[in-house]
Amino acid sequence: MPIRLCVLVVLLASLLCATPLGAQTTRPNIIFLFADDQNTASVGCYGNPEVQTPQTDRLGADGVIFDRHYNTTAICMASRANVLTGMYEYKTGTNFEHGDMKPQVWAKSYPVLLRDSGYFTAFAGKFGLVVEGKGLCEDDFDMWGGGPGQTHYETKKNPSMAEYAQAYPHSTLSYGAFGREAIRKAVAQDKPFCLSISYKAPHRPVRPDPTFDHVYADQTFTKPANYGRQAGAHMSPQSRQGRQYERFTAWKYDTDYDRVMAKYFQLVYAIDVSIGMIRDELDAQGIADNTVIVYTSDNGFICGAHGYGSKVLPMEESSRVPLIIYDPRASTSGKGHRSAQLTGNIDFAPTFLKLAGLPVPKNMDGVSLLPLLDKPQEPVRDQLAFMNVYGPTPTHSLTAITQDWKYTYWWYGDATMKPTEELYHLAQDPLEMVNLAHDTASSAQLQAMRKTYDTQVTHWAEHAVPYNNYQPYARWFDRNIPWQQKKPATR
Repeated sequence: MPIRLCVLVVLLASLLCATPLGAQTTRPNIIFLFADDQNTASVGCYGNPEVQTPQTDRLGADGVIFDRHYNTTAICMASRANVLTGMYEYKTGTNFEHGDMKPQVWAKSYPVLLRDSGYFTAFAGKFGLVVEGKGLCEDDFDMWGGGPGQTHYETKKNPSMAEYAQAYPHSTLSYGAFGREAIRKAVAQDKPFCLSISYKAPHRPVRPDPTFDHVYADQTFTKPANYGRQAGAHMSPQSRQGRQYERFTAWKYDTDYDRVMAKYFQLVYAIDVSIGMIRDELDAQGIADNTVIVYTSDNGFICGAHGYGSKVLPMEESSRVPLIIYDPRASTSGKGHRSAQLTGNIDFAPTFLKLAGLPVPKNMDGVSLLPLLDKPQEPVRDQLAFMNVYGPTPTHSLTAITQDWKYTYWWYGDATMKPTEELYHLAQDPLEMVNLAHDTASSAQLQAMRKTYDTQVTHWAEHAVPYNNYQPYARWFDRNIPWQQKKPATR
């Protein structure tokens, strides 16, 4: 080889080795925005004309709005573990009253895998869980603004966010400021980034940013068609044994609905403003066209539907949440598409890994949602499981969800209640007003959903972690085992 050519090859090789990973690849930036306790009724693009969410609505118009997105567990700690790992709760082994996450589970989470591949990773807000031996895992991120427990609405009370407190005393907007800074740092390092922000809003306590007190002042709101106790008379007695039933009155959905909802919607409004802050920074940095934005919530909120409040239970208002994905590179970009296909929170980790060009670990239960960005009406799954193993034992249950149907087996029984079933035809009855489990005309569909449910129980039995009290539920949720044979094992 001629000397000059040799020198040229060496120089090119040196340049390639010295080039930052971000400049070598077109791997997209990923922004994951995660609300807390936000239901679909709080977003304008989900059909509520009485709320103001202009930035969220714009994000929906730019991307794809998902109408059948579920959290596979509707409680903070477990849902966050689902999202981070792409696995069902009984495989993460993580929830209140059960236990913390094991380090070997965390090692396969999307933030760890993305950082190992060269992504700049940043996290702010409510981390929501603890990893044994690692705590909040702040050392596993390049930039940290997270906090333990529920965190605080007062920015100054969140130590990792205290630097933003003077300009943004309420935490919701401080996370927008954190997001802007994380974007700038990643750009300065010429790296692709994954920014994860977990807002506290609209989780209680009810302390919205007073800057936005004017937004819903003196406004009245239309109650949903399934509002109130009378609309919940057909629901299982087991579902009434938890705090969700009493919170309909304790939280004044029955006596002060307009004022309660105004505060809830005001908390959401601040999130909407922070979304605008982050998107403006993407434009300022000239990277908006290579940044994927995902917006969703860790679980929904019942807000008086069927005469209940709070979350946890399998009803739609609790388990189904907003999801918007905007990938400016997708063929659907800017066309206002919606997808009615079934998706779940276990799908985020596989989706993020696929975006980064990484393999999806075989342990993950979720699937990539990227195909839906180009073909929103082609299914990516046939069914999804929803579970609750938190709170009073009677409220523990397993639910099978398909494209059109939802089936729940309430396994618990005692002197006042017997194990029972609920079957809803969501395609025709999205408000879950008619339980078809005892309707002879729906017997064929009942049998089909029972088989789907049984498949989920089998998966639980085969894959539940051997710790944190998850294995017994495979027996308790088995509808083919009589209640009397389960009773001695229950708490």
